[in-house]
Amino acid sequence: MAQAEAQDHGLHGSAVPAPAVAHVEGQQHPVRLYLVVWGWLFILSAGSYSIDYFGLQGYLRWGLIITFMMLKAGLIVAVFMHMAWERLALAYAILVPPLLILVFVTIMVLESDYTELTRILSFSVGP
Repeated sequence: MAQAEAQDHGLHGSAVPAPAVAHVEGQQHPVRLYLVVWGWLFILSAGSYSIDYFGLQGYLRWGLIITFMMLKAGLIVAVFMHMAWERLALAYAILVPPLLILVFVTIMVLESDYTELTRILSFSVGP
């Protein structure tokens, strides 16, 4: 009786083929990719250090430093932290919050001059 029920439900040992065991090894990337990224990181670092060497000042200095910094961080996150090979949803979950924080900080910096001006005008009125 039990053997007949097992055959009906496909639980008989010889009737069900064994699933193929897939042996997945870790993803291998070519060494050339890492050498190219290291080369780009070296070039970007040289550009960052050349800002001090040439004595750039003001917004140009900080704009270039932040640009080089963001490019280097992007390369490291994409290749060495394997974000380039992750699913897009996971990449968005990791990358979007820091970008939103950057946008909010920019808005606060732009708003700070107006806030300082209104406080000076509001609190400087004497009796």
